[in-house]
Amino acid sequence: MFRKALCLISAAILLFTFNTAARESTDIERTTIWNPPSPGPLNTWSAPLLKAKELVIQPYFLYYRARGIFNDKGSYKSYTGGEKAHQYVGDLILYYGITDKLEIDLEGFYYWNYKELAPNVNANDGGFGDSYAYARYCLVEEAVEKPWMPCITAIAQMKFPIGTYQKLSPEKLGTDMTGTGSYDQGYGVILTKKIRPFILHADFIYNIPIETTIDEVKTGYANYINCDCAMEYILPKGFNLMIEANYLQQGDQRRGGELVPDTDSSSLLLVPGIGWSCEKVKALLCYQRTIAGTNTNVNDSFAFTLVYTF
Repeated sequence: MFRKALCLISAAILLFTFNTAARESTDIERTTIWNPPSPGPLNTWSAPLLKAKELVIQPYFLYYRARGIFNDKGSYKSYTGGEKAHQYVGDLILYYGITDKLEIDLEGFYYWNYKELAPNVNANDGGFGDSYAYARYCLVEEAVEKPWMPCITAIAQMKFPIGTYQKLSPEKLGTDMTGTGSYDQGYGVILTKKIRPFILHADFIYNIPIETTIDEVKTGYANYINCDCAMEYILPKGFNLMIEANYLQQGDQRRGGELVPDTDSSSLLLVPGIGWSCEKVKALLCYQRTIAGTNTNVNDSFAFTLVYTF
């Protein structure tokens, strides 16, 4: 009940702020496109693209602490008896504008995992994770002539199985797993709308994993969706407040041609943050919390990202 109420309150806040922003439009906004510098959301894509030959580098630093799990029925179970799980993640994205309407991006991960099942029963390991390549094309730009039309961008992505996903060591308690082993292709759309003093973002991406072989067993991951929305509130002197919600849902796996029950997963994250920006450098500090899901860890996490434009 609490999670449902929290979701309804969040939706009401978004609707209220959107309507408030619309009423605060000025004569200047009706003749120019308002475009303040901002770091953007943490996980949600932003639709505006780089200019031709513009290069941006964005590292992320994340810390996750699992405090329990949501089981296959969505019920929360906290870790007890000394059970612990931590994860440190380094993430680097490179953005490059091919033209004013076409952009390519590359993303790589590094993980360090720690798990403890009981006192003196623990393990830690890590390594490079799966990597991504993205192509984004701007379909519609924001224009003064169409004040209610958002910027709309199409996205195509491919995940490459760089991380470790098979021949795992039992002594490592799963901490040596840093990838899934499958190539995943994804297609989606991104929306961004600027309404002073707010910037609204949303994306929807449908992902299709390609069947792979894990420890000599043919494994098929189910298709999955990412659906995200975010709102930035632009403050004076380059500061901004941000809140976003991230949802993922994936069906059951197939192994050896057979459907494996209770291997589906879903998660809903709520992410508040605060940022600061100038033309060249942008920064964002966030707190992430898993508020609902199935077959997923319940994480509290902190994230920091820095954006630098060349």
